[in-house]
Amino acid sequence: MRKVLFPTMIIVTTILIVIRLFYLQVIDDTLKLKSDNNAIKIKYDYPERGYIYDRNGKLMVANQPSYDIMVIPKDVKQIDTTEFCSLLAITKEDFIKKIEKAKVYSPRLPSVFLAQLNKLEYAAFQEKQRKFEGFYIQKRSLRDYQVKCGANVFGYIRQVTEGIIKKNKYYNSGDLIGRQGVEENYEEVLRGIKGVKYIQKDKFNREIGSYKEGRFDTIAVQGKDIHLSIDAELQAYGEQLMVNKRGGIVAIEPKTGEILALVTAPSYDPAILVGRQRSKNYTKLYNDSIAKPLYDRGLLAEYTPGSPFKILTGLIALQEGVIDEETSFVCHHGFSYARGRFMRCHDSGVSKLHNGFYNSCNTYFASAYMKTINKYVKPSDGVDTWSNHLKSFGLGQFMGYDLPTGKRGKVPTSKTYKKMYPGWNWDSKTIVSNSIGQGEVLMTPIQLANMIATVANKGYYYTPHIIKSIKGEQIDKKFRTKHVTSIDKKYFDPVISGLYDVYNLGTARGLGVEGIEICGKTGTAENYSKINGKRVKLQDHSLFVAFAPKDNPKIAIAVFVENGYWGARWAGPITSLMIEKYIKRKITRKDLEKRMLEGSLLPEYNKYLPKAVNDTLTVPKPIIVPKAEMKKEDEIILTENKVD
Repeated sequence: MRKVLFPTMIIVTTILIVIRLFYLQVIDDTLKLKSDNNAIKIKYDYPERGYIYDRNGKLMVANQPSYDIMVIPKDVKQIDTTEFCSLLAITKEDFIKKIEKAKVYSPRLPSVFLAQLNKLEYAAFQEKQRKFEGFYIQKRSLRDYQVKCGANVFGYIRQVTEGIIKKNKYYNSGDLIGRQGVEENYEEVLRGIKGVKYIQKDKFNREIGSYKEGRFDTIAVQGKDIHLSIDAELQAYGEQLMVNKRGGIVAIEPKTGEILALVTAPSYDPAILVGRQRSKNYTKLYNDSIAKPLYDRGLLAEYTPGSPFKILTGLIALQEGVIDEETSFVCHHGFSYARGRFMRCHDSGVSKLHNGFYNSCNTYFASAYMKTINKYVKPSDGVDTWSNHLKSFGLGQFMGYDLPTGKRGKVPTSKTYKKMYPGWNWDSKTIVSNSIGQGEVLMTPIQLANMIATVANKGYYYTPHIIKSIKGEQIDKKFRTKHVTSIDKKYFDPVISGLYDVYNLGTARGLGVEGIEICGKTGTAENYSKINGKRVKLQDHSLFVAFAPKDNPKIAIAVFVENGYWGARWAGPITSLMIEKYIKRKITRKDLEKRMLEGSLLPEYNKYLPKAVNDTLTVPKPIIVPKAEMKKEDEIILTENKVD
């Protein structure tokens, strides 16, 4: 048996190998197509990218034709380079450089020689193309923006890099790919599928027809259209209100988590990143280290949240049972919580939960916070309990939204303070500045917006997302999954009542809109920067969070204006105008609108620039120094003095 087994295995294996070789070489022609075959030329048919619409069906991004000159280096024969360069307005040095780059990619495969010709350039070259063997025209499509807003939302498209080509076999040299924003996150949906044609060539390198009668050819499939949750009209209005200011606006539909507006300021017209000037314009934007127009403040900027954080302080204290609606504290224009440490406040008298909110009483929320921490024997246990409540609102973590950029913010835990104060018995007094949003907590504007949307929903939220629908597909399940906080629903009603009276009796009185019941909270956040190596106090940031209407909310919004003084000065009016624009589709508060549209913070930003720079540039972005980076001795003498 053993004598027969080994020869049998050899014979069977040989037969299998012969059959496989016969199949590959005679029956299956795909290897010929995949190989670097001189007799077959591959032509790609590029589909149009999917169109982008807003939530109301308004077309925001379409396509326009573009033409690339492709080159196959080995096919380039003796040509009149002078005429060629003159025709395309390039130098001979550029010609040589581009040919050498193409050879590095592949002598036999096509690569882009000159990208994105316009119609006139294309027509001029096409007329004389026969003179320039080895070169041909590849038609593609570029984006055609129907709106001048939303650059940070859309992102842009650009040519793929060699690194991308190596990682993803779908792409070839010269292909376009979405970068940043929706274009990147939904690249596979929007790009479609390339069509491929295999052309047979004779020994003289002439095209003689389709290979195998087109059996392997495929047709291009256009990218899928998508509808964003963005309201184009609201987005454009928000960007108008933020002209000559720096900051962000994030508006969310509470019941769905759909992002209605995502404004970053300063911004730019998305059309400048289309065509042959794209690279030049992008470089200019990228190198603007003062205004940072490519920096999406709504998603990336991490700020101390200021007084809007008192909403969470109150909710957690209610949940932990250390206060109720009738719990009162006496305020004497501030709160003394340790020797030499005084938290100033513009309130005075007896404060309860309701008027604590609309008067933004520091004493009330500092006391409630300390009671929350002191409920536990160990301060570390109290902080971790408090921290877990915050995390149930989506804070201190990446939000999981469908845009490719973002920051997680910061929610401190007991480990944070053990690291900050090694060998020191820290307690609730040490970290009481957390109570009014001036401690170690950092939040992005989108987290602030999601927080107030959660309050509007009385304890739940859906992950914020910018996609509303994809043609022929369902949106990701995670955007349809409800997240419930650790705060019982019953505790939201008294908080909402207090936020409603912020507009009627409190720090936002005078900002209301007739016919709309708005619940909101003003905020002022201290702002420090390192200038020439020194920690310098700059003008405070202006914050505002709100939702409306009070019952059955349709919009939740967070507005952050850097160096904007206090909450009701800049962020508050912008919030009211955005809410009215969305709900009424018109503006009645013309007084607020005029002040916001004409107002400018450029003089404030320019204060901190060197004179030589100040003459030409505007809108600096300070390097914020969180209190967590302060030395211990700085923490001891810190005086909290911002209220609203």
